Amino acid sequence: MQLYAQRSAQRTRQLAADLGMLTWLLIWVLVARTVHGAVLALAEPGRAVEDLGDSVAGNMASAAGVAEDVPVVGDELATPFEALADAGGAVTGAGQAAQDAVGTLATVLAVVLVVLPVGWLLLRWLPWRLAWAREAGAATRLVRGTPDLHLLAARALATAPLPRLAALPPGTGAAWQAGDPDAVRALAALELDRLGLRLPDPAL
Repeated sequence: MQLYAQRSAQRTRQLAADLGMLTWLLIWVLVARTVHGAVLALAEPGRAVEDLGDSVAGNMASAAGVAEDVPVVGDELATPFEALADAGGAVTGAGQAAQDAVGTLATVLAVVLVVLPVGWLLLRWLPWRLAWAREAGAATRLVRGTPDLHLLAARALATAPLPRLAALPPGTGAAWQAGDPDAVRALAALELDRLGLRLPDPAL
């Protein structure tokens, strides 16, 4: 597959567009990483709550264990501490849930920040590059082996801008109709030039 034009001016434009696409992608990946890290910082309160819940649950469970060792009334004494230990576990769960929510939000924002701007530019860049590659590939096949320059010449007559046609030597159209090889080559070269390609030297 032909990826780049043979003529330097058009090849430079294609390289600049490809480099611009890559730069755009890298910029938004870096922005997404920065935003992801910034949003994850919001999970710190959730971690603090989780640590507090773990601490309360652990201390109250220890206290309940000590209270249970008290003769006769141990079970009654341990009950409030066990309730507090359960409450500490609930606080731990709430802290973990807050961290999970922040992590999900950070990931979604990072993905959106990459997919939307990069996808927007990709929808403009990719069809343009693929259309050129398809046309350049077809034109290359027409001039390879036994060239079929008449097709390229006919397309140039049908689609080339009038100033480009007017710049050809006088009588080129009539010469093409008469089958003049030089006129055919001139028109074929005009069409190939639109794609940034060169007409092969017939002597090669």
